[in-house]
Amino acid sequence: MKGFDDATYGDSFADVYDDWYDDVSDVDATTTLVDELARGGHVLELGVGTGRLAVPLARAGCAVVGIDASEAMLERCRAKSGDLTLELILGDMIEAQPDRTFDAVLVAYNTIFSLTSAERQQALFDTVARRLSDGGAFIVEAAVPDPRRKAGGTVGVRSVQADRVVLSVDVHHPEDQRVDGQFVEFTPTGGVRLRPWSIRYSSPEELDQMATRAGLRLRNRWEDMGKTVFAADSATHVSVYTR
Repeated sequence: MKGFDDATYGDSFADVYDDWYDDVSDVDATTTLVDELARGGHVLELGVGTGRLAVPLARAGCAVVGIDASEAMLERCRAKSGDLTLELILGDMIEAQPDRTFDAVLVAYNTIFSLTSAERQQALFDTVARRLSDGGAFIVEAAVPDPRRKAGGTVGVRSVQADRVVLSVDVHHPEDQRVDGQFVEFTPTGGVRLRPWSIRYSSPEELDQMATRAGLRLRNRWEDMGKTVFAADSATHVSVYTR
């Protein structure tokens, strides 16, 4: 998408992220699983955003480092974290990874797809592989792409209120495995506001191949953070990779 960069999503959604996406996945189940896999140790969250997951993980006793390309997102995360020990880094989720080891690296719901090329997604696996401690886990949570989805655009209604209407508009480019979208928000005082997003999706099998090339192997795959059995018709997956 022309004019879209790593910080665009976060800067565009920071003010509404907690309201819109607080229930996008199960925070308690995520905290329990990541804490279990990290053995209460050091956790790196990529695309930490407003701290929806990082703050509960820090509260559970994990030593958490979070990376995000959006200062607007990190400002909200700092406000939430209070006196908790939570190290936040502004930067690219690949290039800004600190040169130390972690017991668990988490890239939560669809965040890996914000890397908009197969090469960038592979680079993420390569870099994470160098950061994992012995027995460490790389946890990837993502949607399973629908192979039946056709090319072209869709328009829908996200929400309607007395003083606000939000439309959802996107265009699917299956040849590039890419979806570009906008939430278009109308309010009496703010007029029209655009909130753009762009993803490059990969199937679980493609992610497994990236992991193999990085020297990792698939240890577990569930449908969700609650460890629901992954099935052929599962719409989401949580994949755990290790060396």
